[in-house]
Amino acid sequence: MAYKIDENVCISCGTCAGECPTEAISAGDNAYVIDADKCISCGTCAGVCPTEAISEE
Repeated sequence: MAYKIDENVCISCGTCAGECPTEAISAGDNAYVIDADKCISCGTCAGVCPTEAISEE
């Protein structure tokens, strides 16, 4: 199951994108977004998010 980013909590710091091993995370209009097709559900992004904006779908 892929992870998702809550755009109401994300502060667009980019920490998660820099840690994603599959480059599934990119900058969106208001927050970072995760491409579910590229996400391997490793949880690395959730572990480094300073605002805990990332969770499993």
